[in-house]
Amino acid sequence: MPAPPSVTRVKKDGVEFVSSVDRTKYTMTELERAALKDIAKLLRRRMLDQLRKLPGMRRNVRLWRSTQYWVRKQETDLIVGFKHDSWYGAKSELGDSGQPARGILRGTVLDSIPEIRLISAQYLKHIEDELRAEGIIDEREETGDEQDLGDSQSNR
Repeated sequence: MPAPPSVTRVKKDGVEFVSSVDRTKYTMTELERAALKDIAKLLRRRMLDQLRKLPGMRRNVRLWRSTQYWVRKQETDLIVGFKHDSWYGAKSELGDSGQPARGILRGTVLDSIPEIRLISAQYLKHIEDELRAEGIIDEREETGDEQDLGDSQSNR
């Protein structure tokens, strides 16, 4: 979605109305999305670190590749989890009769709450400074999955 004009000017009966509500709303929404994307990257990176520590996981790439995040533009929300066609991810998270529940996703989110708050605060503080806000907004829709797995593996 392209950025709306910075201000809307309307002249009526010799009075000029100036409104920057649309621009401010756009900036706030995009800052929120950028913060969600960084939060998702943090959570996914930490999930991968936890998954690597599990016995036998160094050889089992299925579970690593099933981790993914979605920052949805229209719904303005974040989804972090395992791909829908990955029964192995759900089985590992929730457990079943042959395998205990590991709770990696849930534990990662709960352990990361202070960092999530910090990331959100860093983005939202730029609301007042429009030029700085434009510099940290990336307008591309993002989905994180195995495409950035190589980066995660090289950081070990």
